[in-house]
Amino acid sequence: MTFDTISVLGGGAWGTALAETCARAGRSVTLWEFDPGNAAYLAEKRESRFLPGVTLHDGISVTRGLATAAKAQAILLVVPAQAARSVLTELAGLIADETPVVTAAKGIERGTGKFMTEIIGECAPNATPAILSGPSFAVDVARGLPTAVTLAAHDTALAAALAKAIGSPTFRPYHSSDIRGVEIGGAAKNVLAIAAGVVAGRKLGASAAAALITRGFAELMRFGKAYGAKPETLTGLSGLGDLVLTCSSPQSRNYSFGVDLAQGKSPREAGGGKLCEGAFTAPVLLDMARAKTVEMPIAAAIAAVLDGKLTIDAAIETLLARPVGEE
Repeated sequence: MTFDTISVLGGGAWGTALAETCARAGRSVTLWEFDPGNAAYLAEKRESRFLPGVTLHDGISVTRGLATAAKAQAILLVVPAQAARSVLTELAGLIADETPVVTAAKGIERGTGKFMTEIIGECAPNATPAILSGPSFAVDVARGLPTAVTLAAHDTALAAALAKAIGSPTFRPYHSSDIRGVEIGGAAKNVLAIAAGVVAGRKLGASAAAALITRGFAELMRFGKAYGAKPETLTGLSGLGDLVLTCSSPQSRNYSFGVDLAQGKSPREAGGGKLCEGAFTAPVLLDMARAKTVEMPIAAAIAAVLDGKLTIDAAIETLLARPVGEE
């Protein structure tokens, strides 16, 4: 299997960064952008509003025509999790059968509790679902800084071929067949990163931050086990690796969102208007945890804060007041 032509759907920071790395890998890349203003800017300026100083590779063409993008041999779906369904519904009638559609969104759909590859299967049954996730910031990938991620598909050979097609010396996708594990790691860590931002925003210290990451990872592992993830996936790049990154850097939108909450901003004000996937994922993650009787006190506290049921102070007090038990 070879993938010489790749389309990236979504011209935001992450979509543009992935388009860059695919072009560096020698692929012919089509970057599709829904917003006409941003599409025009990308096409005319040959740079991204969201990635200052990054010039679009010559191997990238920009389009607003989804039918044009659908002609590629493989497609990276890099739109927000809550927008995936609408894009996939339109895409389904345009792609060739068995075209790999690789989602790069880290979230769970609100209202349905469905993971991104499940939405691909439902809305575009003629596609072959896959997922790309792991510890990566768009600006690092766009600038060619060393990054390692996980690419998963049910067919190991397909996952390996896709990883080879988009990989380069500075962008290393490790392949896997554990789609569910990769999806869970990416979605759950965003909620936990909000909590890490709260710890930083309230200046609770490095010890508290380390405890939060460790206990948060225990929650992620419990949730993953309940939903069929492989432990080795959750302890790998797309689980623990991504959790550590997003729980320790203000470059993470979810972390920065949590900092803003801790400093008194409302959920609507926090994050400066930037997309925060964890805010959408928190309530559905909690609902899914309850359905499997999985204990996730940190995620529950964040969901309660976002829903206005707890203040930041009350949430911290609730977590500190939990009974001490065996680790």
